[in-house]
This record gives sequence, structure tokens and C-alpha cells, in this order.
Amino acid sequence: MTDLAIETSGLSKRFRTQMAVDGIDLAVPSGSVFGFLGPNGSGKTTTIRMLLGLVAASGGSARVLGAEMPRGVASVLPRVGALVEGPAFLPYLSGAANLRRLDAADPGTGHRSRSTRVADALDRVGLAHAATKKVHAYSLGMKQRLGLANALLMPRELLVLDEPTNGLDPQGTREVRNLIRSLAGDGTTVFVSSHLLAEVEQVCSHIGVMRAGQLVTQGTLEAFRSTGVASVRLHTPDGALARMVLARLGLVVDEAAGAGPVEAVDAAAPDGTRLVIARLDATPPETVVAELVAAGVRVRGFEAAHPSLEQRFVELTGEGFDVVQ
Repeated sequence: MTDLAIETSGLSKRFRTQMAVDGIDLAVPSGSVFGFLGPNGSGKTTTIRMLLGLVAASGGSARVLGAEMPRGVASVLPRVGALVEGPAFLPYLSGAANLRRLDAADPGTGHRSRSTRVADALDRVGLAHAATKKVHAYSLGMKQRLGLANALLMPRELLVLDEPTNGLDPQGTREVRNLIRSLAGDGTTVFVSSHLLAEVEQVCSHIGVMRAGQLVTQGTLEAFRSTGVASVRLHTPDGALARMVLARLGLVVDEAAGAGPVEAVDAAAPDGTRLVIARLDATPPETVVAELVAAGVRVRGFEAAHPSLEQRFVELTGEGFDVVQ
């Protein structure tokens, strides 16, 4: 790839005897919304901290917005907005006062337009109504929004978000989703670590999957969805005959599914309508249907599909995934 917002080569981090990140080669295209996925403890947050110069790498290299990190941290960080491991604010100051202090600490900002920047950032994350409320009275979701507002005080080329919807209700989650789309539409690269699979599917153009400190796959979301072995789902009252035909075609039948409970009962079929699932491999779906019909199998429903994003994640990591919407 060319024109990368983030690029690593053999990036590694060891904590004593534990290899937290093990030689990853990450490539995040500029202008993309990149979903960084993986089970807890897979190395996602450690990777983010190395990219931002918050911890030193044990090996390899990282470039962010074209600059070597951490050597280029002074020139890179003013162009990066980040929310990592939850926001931290002074609890007895208001949300607006916290943002004014943080904005004043940025040498690239001017004091004359500070109040406008703070008000615009709060409005953008839906906290205008709570600008004067003390942060200790904020809910977890409101604190998360305030962290996003801090990341948006100035225009950014890259936004790095670690679990940005943590603590948000469904409405807040939708607002963050729309915010990410808006930022990407303006040309900002968004790098988002998330455990919410539904969010990743709806907003990300690219993904990378971590497992035990290693990057097991990366690329476009579309390419990720199209990989893996496709399967057929067949609804028929002739389950036994259907399994014989599928086996003759060389398809691996899921016997547990094929012998499973009746999905729908057909009065004309004493044994009811069964669901038979088989791995499709390279056999064209139309060939499967033609062979089933020729053998006398009554096809009530037929679907050929690639594995879902959740199924592919489980295949790669061996672990489940949070699919709460």
C-alpha cells in the first residue's frame, strides 16, 4: 500500500517474560476507518500506546503520519486526536472548564478562539447541555463523550479511539457512529479499537485482527467478509436424501445441524422440514441445487453464504466476540 497513515514493521513489545505485541506489520490507509479487533489481552491497547509514543517498543518500528515514532512525537501528536483507556478529567471542574485547560496546554492553539472551540466540540458530541456541570456528576457515557470532545478540539488528520462507545447508551452509540462517519467523510483517518462487532461492521472500511500479540489478518472489510469457507443452508422435508446428495458432491455435511430439531412442519411431509447445513467449498451453488432436484429432493429453501464477521473472528482467534448493538 501507499499513502499510509500508520505503518509498522516488526513492531514488538515485551513486558519481562510476556511478549505483549509480537512483530506486527500494520498498514492503515489514509482516509480509512480502520477497526482494530481482538480479544482482551491480545495487544491492541499496547500497540496503540506504542503508536502514540506513550510506551517504548522493544523492537521494530512505527511510522505515524509519515514520521518515525517516538522520534517524531512532537510534530505528530498535534495532528492526532486520541482517546485511550478511558478519559481522565479533574472531577470538580465542569466539562467546559476541563476542555479549556486541556486546550490551553496545547501550544498550537490560540486563546482568542478557545471558548468557541470548546463549545463546538461539546456540541459535536452532544454535551452542550452539560457544559457547566461538574465532571464528578457525569455518567460513564458522558465522560466518554467528553474524552471524544477533547480529541476534537482541533482539526485532526488522525483520530485514535480505544473503545469509544464504552458506557454509552444505544442513542449515544449511534451518535458516535455518525460522528466517525462524519470525520471520515472530511478526510480524517479513524483508527478505532472496539469490542462491538455491530459498530465495526457499520462504520469501518478496513480491519485488523489481533490474537495473542500477533496480527493474524488485515485488509478491507469486504475482503475479510468474502474469505473463509462458504456454506449452504437447505430447508427440505427430505433430510436424509439431501445429505446423501451433498456427500456425493463432496460437500461436508454438518450432521448435528442436519439431524437437529424440526424448523418448520410441513403437513404433507411426515418427517417435517429439516435444516441441512454443508460446507460449499468450490462447488457452484446452482450445481448443488440442480443435483438435489434431479435426485428428487424437495427444496423448500436454499441459501449460500460466506461466514459472518463474527464467525470469521472466531475462526481466527478461537474466541467469541461481543455482538451487543
